Amino acid sequence: MLIPVVIVIGAMWLPVALLFLGKGEAKGTGFITGVVGALVLVGSMIHTAYFKDPVLPTLLFMHGTFYCAVAWALYTGQEDLRSVGNVALATALVSTIFTILFITGGPVLEDGKQLIAPSKYLALGCAGYAALTFMVWLNAFGKFPAKALAWSLIVWVVVGLWIPGFWLMAAGKLPF
Repeated sequence: MLIPVVIVIGAMWLPVALLFLGKGEAKGTGFITGVVGALVLVGSMIHTAYFKDPVLPTLLFMHGTFYCAVAWALYTGQEDLRSVGNVALATALVSTIFTILFITGGPVLEDGKQLIAPSKYLALGCAGYAALTFMVWLNAFGKFPAKALAWSLIVWVVVGLWIPGFWLMAAGKLPF
């Protein structure tokens, strides 16, 4: 379930990036962002229920909530994006916590299992998501240029979404 969700997130990030570069319009971008946000929320709930995995869907659920906030702001034409920036800050902090968890691994349970195993690639991915959402937060408060955020989003669509998504689909494992 997570592979299609990760792939479709690019259908939100890329149009938002292009909008920030002056190549799009807000309402249509807001609509697709809302569709992707809803798919991420539903997909993360299905994955949690079906696969009994509380870890990655939790991260995706936070991002899906953020995408819905971005969607609302774009679709309604909000000029003051500080509320979106504040949701971005919360999302960045959650991604930072996940970065630490994927670097260190979660605690070892009594039965010897670890719910969160260390993963270099997932730590890198979460660090990238944290950086992007910190950039969104700063941008919403006028402290980071939209053009730099746009190019960061475009790069991270490939590095943080499509490479791991397609690699996992084709090889059955993450790149490293």
